[in-house]
Amino acid sequence: MEKTYYLPAEWHRQSYIQLTWPHAETDWAYMLDEVEECFFNLAREIATRQPLLLVAPEFPDKLKDAPFRTNIHFVACPTNDTWARDHAFITLLEQHADPLLLDFCFNGWGMKFAACKDNLINSHVFKSGLLNGDYINCRNFVLEGGSIESDGNGTLLTTSTCLLAPNRNDTMTRKDIELYLMERFNLRQVLWLDYGYLAGDDTDSHVDTLARLCPDNTITYVQCTDKNDEHYGALRTMEEQLKTFRTPDGDPYRLLPLPMADAVYDEDGERLPATYANFLIMNKAVLYPTYAQPENDARAAQVLAEAFPGREIVGVDCCALIKQHGSLHCVTMQYPDSIKTK
Repeated sequence: MEKTYYLPAEWHRQSYIQLTWPHAETDWAYMLDEVEECFFNLAREIATRQPLLLVAPEFPDKLKDAPFRTNIHFVACPTNDTWARDHAFITLLEQHADPLLLDFCFNGWGMKFAACKDNLINSHVFKSGLLNGDYINCRNFVLEGGSIESDGNGTLLTTSTCLLAPNRNDTMTRKDIELYLMERFNLRQVLWLDYGYLAGDDTDSHVDTLARLCPDNTITYVQCTDKNDEHYGALRTMEEQLKTFRTPDGDPYRLLPLPMADAVYDEDGERLPATYANFLIMNKAVLYPTYAQPENDARAAQVLAEAFPGREIVGVDCCALIKQHGSLHCVTMQYPDSIKTK
């Protein structure tokens, strides 16, 4: 029987955006006030535009009197951390049927960090009844939402560095993994990025830190033009590989370079993974991370406006988020709108 399900693009019409809130038992404890301010700003920008699905052990005090409180839908459950992009459901849409809520294994990016509680968040969310869809257990395969990009038309963009990393699915070959992805998501092709990285990244080069699929066969990507920057060689080679990619119809992609953020370091002198590719596409807006770098922040907004004409481009200061080696897209997950067709 012909398959009718597909992995929608992020710009597909959405129902919820999920945030998993930081608390004193997470790695954010030492800077909780600072990161909660960032999460509050994110929650405001989301919930004033569309429904917000909020996950935390308890409803955050900081949001109790927020004017957008009525647009927040809360699920209480234990959590290890806050990276919703990687522990939340990945949703497939199916013609004439309910969506499929795929629950993959999240193991802390290759068992680098504890994830036992985060790996059970989807069970709590599903039992809440807030999501329309059928639960599909995929926990025999490790996959994080930040490691894949879909155009909604059968193309998946990913990185070999992440999907082939040890302690994820290391008994499988690249061919095995590609066949699994093709079958699981009903794909026409998988585009493997073999180059590119960000210093300070814990994810083994998630694609959403490097290159993003956008409407009209467009790819936005991080471009490094400073030959003295440690990323120059790898990102330049990534750029050349992107030029070789083709749509299933054989057309080249329109490539839009995002600026490389100026180097940001933590108190120990470690470079942090500040990237403008870590933006969130919403129904009528694009939220993108800013890093207190006015010129780069403005240039990134210009590129995103070109990639998403008609959408509001909204910057959110994410200097706090990168201190734990992630950014705006990493802490969010969208759920596509899905009304069952009779």
